Amino acid sequence: MSVKVAAIEAPLAPDELARRWQALCADPTFDDVAGKIELTEWGEILMSPVGKSHGIAAMRIGEALRRALGGRTMAEVGIATPIGVRAPDVAWCSDDFLAAHPEEMPLTGAPELCVEIVSATNALPKLREKAMAYVNAGAVEAWIVYPQSEQIEIYGREGRKPATSFAVDSATLFT
Repeated sequence: MSVKVAAIEAPLAPDELARRWQALCADPTFDDVAGKIELTEWGEILMSPVGKSHGIAAMRIGEALRRALGGRTMAEVGIATPIGVRAPDVAWCSDDFLAAHPEEMPLTGAPELCVEIVSATNALPKLREKAMAYVNAGAVEAWIVYPQSEQIEIYGREGRKPATSFAVDSATLFT
């Protein structure tokens, strides 16, 4: 007996991606995965290992954003974007955003600020693509943070920006 599998000929619709994301999150096979899981717009599963220094940097950034901006920070929350369900290392959102997006899985809009942290396994073009996908999904800004050089690339609707519009002292992200 053979099983026919239909090839995906076009990117999946947002509701189908959300359904697949929910099924993935409910699957106990992925309960103990030590890393981040995402879905491409084609429904492919992407898994990224998360090491100690990356995890420490994410928590340090989250704490700095929360102290500076109030609101809430989230780690690796699924967001429906034009390139699939992606999960920034850190996301910051206002209380208004939380009220407008109660218990969505994945979030149907990006929080105001999404942060990707560069590590040795990242391809910079892919991180830049994700940054713009977060902005296109509603984020005010998306940052790519380089912990080693203590640099930040900032993206907004107009593309790369010279400075952030958020009241955050960037030095606090690295100490």
